[in-house]
Amino acid sequence: MPREQGRKVVASNRKARHDYAILDTYEAGMQLTGTEVKSLRAGRASLVDAFGHENHGEIFLHGMHIPEYTQGTWTNHEPRRVRKLLLRREEIHKLMGKLRDDGVTLVPLQVYFHNGYAKVEIGLAKGKKAYDKRQDLAARDASKEIQRAMGRRSKGMD
Repeated sequence: MPREQGRKVVASNRKARHDYAILDTYEAGMQLTGTEVKSLRAGRASLVDAFGHENHGEIFLHGMHIPEYTQGTWTNHEPRRVRKLLLRREEIHKLMGKLRDDGVTLVPLQVYFHNGYAKVEIGLAKGKKAYDKRQDLAARDASKEIQRAMGRRSKGMD
């Protein structure tokens, strides 16, 4: 059977981009069991309340929910177990150095399959204040209004 090509998104964490300013992103593999992969291929996962954490020189993903595989038996996995992220050693050292800064955390942004392998996109994030969120919303609304006005003008309505 040929390996699937391209990128198939399973779950994304849209709220993370609203609550955090993403400073840098990394692509990491995940250490999964067979039933977790089958559940992900069925498109079932949740990144709500998930975060990355360093422990003994390795990066782990806490709080990610992958529901039990429906056709699984006694070999099924724990839905919210801690999963090890597979990164290169120099990436881990770089992340550990940046995580020592105040207010910086690791947040998963997307879970997807890339050429048949389960991957997670993690972001080095700094929390936003309430006024930062309001400024982002105002800037987005202003750009939408500009696009609308330009569209009307190009159609000759203004």
